[in-house]
Amino acid sequence: MRIAVLISGRGSNLKALIDACAAEDFPAEIGLVLSNRPNASGLLHAEEAGIPHKVIDHKEFKTREEFDAVLHRTLEDAEIELVCNAGFMRILTDDFVNRWRDRMLNIHPSLLPAFKGLHVHQRAIDAGVRLSGATVHFVRPEMDEGPIVAQVAVPVLPDDTADVLAERILEAEHKLYPFALRLVAEGKARVADERVVISDGSAEAPAPIFMPPLD
Repeated sequence: MRIAVLISGRGSNLKALIDACAAEDFPAEIGLVLSNRPNASGLLHAEEAGIPHKVIDHKEFKTREEFDAVLHRTLEDAEIELVCNAGFMRILTDDFVNRWRDRMLNIHPSLLPAFKGLHVHQRAIDAGVRLSGATVHFVRPEMDEGPIVAQVAVPVLPDDTADVLAERILEAEHKLYPFALRLVAEGKARVADERVVISDGSAEAPAPIFMPPLD
């Protein structure tokens, strides 16, 4: 499956996907990396891996619709089959999302539907939850909504700060995103009635990944 990865920053999840796609038996290849920010350091990962990459600077467009139209054409011209948002800090228009319905994934640093939006880690700590984590889901027009492909649970430790928890969850994200992408690229995960059905016929993902507390 030919995929594109959309980034806005350092691209650590992009690097995890690049490493996964480098394996001979991985069922996807990255055909394009796109950033809306010219200074996104994650573009260096694409350059080092020899992957075509491009900047579409959102500041050059008067409206979201104009930006999304160019983004859509660029993806189509590159013959992209699936889009992976990886720290892409743009709210996409409903029209764009619907054009890529069930063909666009996003990773969010919480166990959705809990803690949608921003400042996720501090909110989790303030709520006193014992587990947080990350979710890969198909994108829908509403923020952080959509059928869930896979999740990873990560412990919230008593002395965690938002930054410490964020780093622990990010480490788990780097395992989760390739795991979820493999499910989709192999055709083992599909959307039915707004839930992801795995190929064995259940509506549950394969065994979730649990990370033990770090020493």
